[in-house]
Amino acid sequence: MIIYRQPARVLVQGITGKQGTFWTEKMIGCGTTVVAGVNPKRAGQHHLGLPVYATARAAMSETPFDWAVMFIPPDAAKMAAVDAIEAGARTVVVLTEHIPARDVLAIHHAALRHGTCIIGPNTAGVVTPGEGFVGIMPGHNGNIFRPGKVGVISRSGSLGTLICLNLTRAGIGQSAFLGIGGDPMIGTSTRDALKALDEDDRTRAVVMVGEIGGAMEEQAAEYAATMSKPVVSFIAGRASPPGKKMGHAGAIVSGDVGSYGGKRAALEAAGVAVADTPSQIPGLLRSALVAGTERHTAVFA
Repeated sequence: MIIYRQPARVLVQGITGKQGTFWTEKMIGCGTTVVAGVNPKRAGQHHLGLPVYATARAAMSETPFDWAVMFIPPDAAKMAAVDAIEAGARTVVVLTEHIPARDVLAIHHAALRHGTCIIGPNTAGVVTPGEGFVGIMPGHNGNIFRPGKVGVISRSGSLGTLICLNLTRAGIGQSAFLGIGGDPMIGTSTRDALKALDEDDRTRAVVMVGEIGGAMEEQAAEYAATMSKPVVSFIAGRASPPGKKMGHAGAIVSGDVGSYGGKRAALEAAGVAVADTPSQIPGLLRSALVAGTERHTAVFA
């Protein structure tokens, strides 16, 4: 479950900190069903009108939740994530970056054993315009996100925000935004997110925002080739020097693996329209839908 839907209940780990407080208020104001928080030092108290527990397990026993989102520093991230996983969270949004690699492996291993979906690490979270958001995306801002029928996938929160802004300004709403995260070892891949949007009844087309490095876009291209829904993509890092790390820890090119050219070729071979700049995406979406079997107004009305 990587698309947030009401009335899914959300636990905020680290709710009493500055960022936890700020974003919890925004999530609640946007419609997200936040039910409780975690801070061992504030257990038994209330914050923002919500009960605060020492652990996710304690929260689950009294205030059941479906999702957990972590405002937790790197050295405590493994403990917090595993706590939420073992408590029974269906989805854990790991906002934290710079988590030690062995701790990330431990998180993924625990998630696999318990059947929990991990989004991240180093994600900005997910947004379902008109329903809510989980994380640190500006899902509360109606100038950036508006309800619609185009799903957006991005490793980068800032790039994803720009894409959604461009779509909204063009009168194109979004069914969901899925920020999968920029680390090398993430729990939800581009292909996973593409499959989720392909199976989502509310989504009629998909925008996939990728980056140089790794092979996720190539793997997603294989799946895109089987889809009936139009897919449009933008790949960041077109002018980056070979072998140079650009921003995200996962954006490293080794030889031809993960290169801009390789990704673009794989996507175009799969029938995906690739934009040179983010501003071209609305036009490419319209062209793809007019050329396909879907009616133009089905998505943009």
